[in-house]
Amino acid sequence: MPTMPAPATRRRSLRGRPAATTHAEIEQAAFRLFVTKGFEATTLDDIGEAIGVGRRTITRYYPSKNDIPWGQFDRTLDAFREILRSMPTDVPLHEAVHRGVLAFNDFPADAQPSHRDRMRLILTTPALQAHSVLRYASWREVIAEYVAERTGLGPDGLLPQTVGQVSLALALTSYQAWLADEDASLPDLLDATMAHLRSYVSC
Repeated sequence: MPTMPAPATRRRSLRGRPAATTHAEIEQAAFRLFVTKGFEATTLDDIGEAIGVGRRTITRYYPSKNDIPWGQFDRTLDAFREILRSMPTDVPLHEAVHRGVLAFNDFPADAQPSHRDRMRLILTTPALQAHSVLRYASWREVIAEYVAERTGLGPDGLLPQTVGQVSLALALTSYQAWLADEDASLPDLLDATMAHLRSYVSC
C-alpha cells in the first residue's frame, strides 16, 4: 500500500514557542488525519491541533480544507507555464504540450507514494469534486494560454480550449490507470495517453 509522507518534526524556538508553520507541515498533518479519520470527518481545528496552531493560522496558508490536497497549486501552475514556454518553437504544438505535461508530472521516486495518496484523495473523494472542477479549469487555462501564444489565437478560441480540455482528459485517464495498478509507471502511462493529442492538433 502507498505510504503517507513522513511526519513533520515540530521544531521549537529558544523561548519554547513552536517554529513557523509551513505548507508542508500542514499537508503532512492533514493527510495523516485524512487516513485515520477520513477527509470529511477531519476539520481544520483537528489539523491545527495536530501541529500546535490555531484554525486561523491554517487558513493563512490554505483558505479551506479542500485546498490542502492541492498543495501550493498556484505555484505549480506558474512552474507549468515556464515549462511550456521553454519548449522550442520548432517543436510541433502537440509534441510541445505532450512534453510539457510529462515534465510537469515528473516526480522523484521517493515522492511517488505520497503523490499517489494525494491523487487518490483528489480523484476519489466526493466532497472534493466540486472544488476540483475549479482547479482543473485553471490547469486547462495554462495550456490554452500557451496554445494561444503559439498560434496567435485568443485563449478562449476553439483550438486553445480544445487542446486544454483534451490534455486534461488524457492526463486524468493516465492517473486513474496509475491508481488502479500499483506496478504501473506514471510517466509511461502519460506518455502513451498524451500521444493521442496528435489526433486533435495538426500544427
